[in-house]
Amino acid sequence: MEMQNDFDRLLFFEHARRNAEVTYAKNPLDTENLTRWGGALLELSSFQTVQESKSMIKDAISKLDEALVIDPKKHDALWCMGNAQTSYAFLTPDKDEAKGYFDSAYTFFKQAVDEDPGNELYRKSFEVATKAPELHSELHKQGFSQQATGPGAGGGPSTSSSVKSPKAQKSSDLKYDIFGWVILAVTIVAWVGFAKSNVPSPPQR
Repeated sequence: MEMQNDFDRLLFFEHARRNAEVTYAKNPLDTENLTRWGGALLELSSFQTVQESKSMIKDAISKLDEALVIDPKKHDALWCMGNAQTSYAFLTPDKDEAKGYFDSAYTFFKQAVDEDPGNELYRKSFEVATKAPELHSELHKQGFSQQATGPGAGGGPSTSSSVKSPKAQKSSDLKYDIFGWVILAVTIVAWVGFAKSNVPSPPQR
């Protein structure tokens, strides 16, 4: 059942991504569409290998950046940007490099809270952001970095599919946990946003 739910989510957000591309071609200044596009890419990144995830998160950051150039105070875009920066940081083994992304995420979360102080989700994300660097260090001490720099990162077989050792499985579980608190929240916002835009469900096959 869980696998079916993941597949349904994958279909939904892939459909949403394609729909956003079509809308962007018609109106590249639509900040709502750019934010939904970034959110969909961020959600889809959780289904990829580490290197593919990082590439997709970069794409999400690019779309969210476009939205914020047009409307710097768009709080949902600021919040999604904080999630994207956090996700990328967790997939970056180097502590100093990751810190730059964590610092950026902290700033975006703070701006989102400043723009919408009553939003509990924004406040919670802001609070958790202060603990993210410590969590990053702990996770990579436990071997998560081996997945981030393993065969899947170098163009060889993905560690998530080709390695079945308990340690690899643990790393895979850690990746899921890492994305959990950011992706779940993105999913909530994305579903609401797509519903408001009357995005049709993926066609039944």
